[in-house]
Order: sequence, then structure tokens, then C-alpha cells
Amino acid sequence: MELEVLQRIVALLKADSAVSALVGAKIYDRPPHENGEPNVPSPYISLGPHDGLTEDSDDCMDLMELTFQVDAWSWGSGAAYSRAEVSNIAAAVRSCLHKRDLTLTGGASVEIQHQMTRVMRDPDGETNHAAITFTAAIDG
Repeated sequence: MELEVLQRIVALLKADSAVSALVGAKIYDRPPHENGEPNVPSPYISLGPHDGLTEDSDDCMDLMELTFQVDAWSWGSGAAYSRAEVSNIAAAVRSCLHKRDLTLTGGASVEIQHQMTRVMRDPDGETNHAAITFTAAIDG
């Protein structure tokens, strides 16, 4: 189930006009790499870490809470590459996914909720990074 949710997240982001207006088609589970580093022009979106917690319910249904992170990246010189760029991307990601309901193969229902957004400058002093955290409650 976790893998299907994450695949659907990438598909939703790619299909969203506000998100694609900011990053184009550069939305990845894992971006292309070269020499151990991402080889993608700025800006782009990638999936970050995720973890799941499964609970047994009294009515024999599996309940899972999946916490996942979507990362927005931007770097370069000039005003276009400021923290504002990743903040705008983060806002579009949040609008696309927050309170989104999905039905997975097999009928499991999913409700996505935004939890937190952190915007930071990475240690290289040039890369701006937004970490957007969500939970997905999976019932089924």
C-alpha cells in the first residue's frame, strides 16, 4: 500500500497545473544522479523519507498511518532562486495534496493531511530546500 500511495503522490503532483507551472515535469521519486549527486536543473521536486505505522482495529480492518515528505529544491543566483521560490513550490504542493482523498487498488481509502513545512538553506549556502511533511491515513 505504501508504494502505491507514493506512486499516486508523484502522479498527482505531475498532473497539477500549479505545481507544473513552477517545476515543469521535474517531479521525481528519486531524481537522476551523476557521480552520487542529483543531476537535475533547478528547481525540482523529489520524494523524501517516509515511514508507516500499522494498527489493528477491532473490526478486522488494517489501519495505517503513512508519514511522507516531499522536498522542493532551488539554487542559483538572483532573486528567482530565493527562498521565495521553494516557498511558492511548497505552497503549490500543499494545495495539491492537503485534504486529498484517494482510493487505492483493492479499495483501501486514503486521506492525506499536511503536517508541516520547513524552508531552509542547505549547508552549501546556495541551495534552498523546502521539506513538506504529510500524513496519509490508510483504511483498508
